[in-house]
Amino acid sequence: MRRLLVVIALLSATAAAARDTIPVATSEGKPVDCIPLTQIRESRVRDDRTIDFVMSGRKVYRNTLPYACPSLGSEQRFSYATSLSQLCSSDIITVLYQTPDLMRGPSCGLGQFQPATLAGR
Repeated sequence: MRRLLVVIALLSATAAAARDTIPVATSEGKPVDCIPLTQIRESRVRDDRTIDFVMSGRKVYRNTLPYACPSLGSEQRFSYATSLSQLCSSDIITVLYQTPDLMRGPSCGLGQFQPATLAGR
């Protein structure tokens, strides 16, 4: 089976400034276990437990990890590997540390993906 490795990195200065503020998310329906990889346009790491996935059509899914993932909020980047065409709550993400090369950090499980509307959007 082919494994797909995807690296999500937020390197802009505005991402660093925005990480201290987590927008309020209003639930828009029932949470889902998986989201299609081809529709993910952007991810926004909010803190050690919260990632917002912005999809095609500007739909947002908030993923609240079951446990804090050390350094996720400060590093703002992660990778994941999957053999499927979707990212699921059963998948594991790995924090990537910015060093001269990207270095792997802690690995953490995802939670369910909650469709949401973000305040101020």
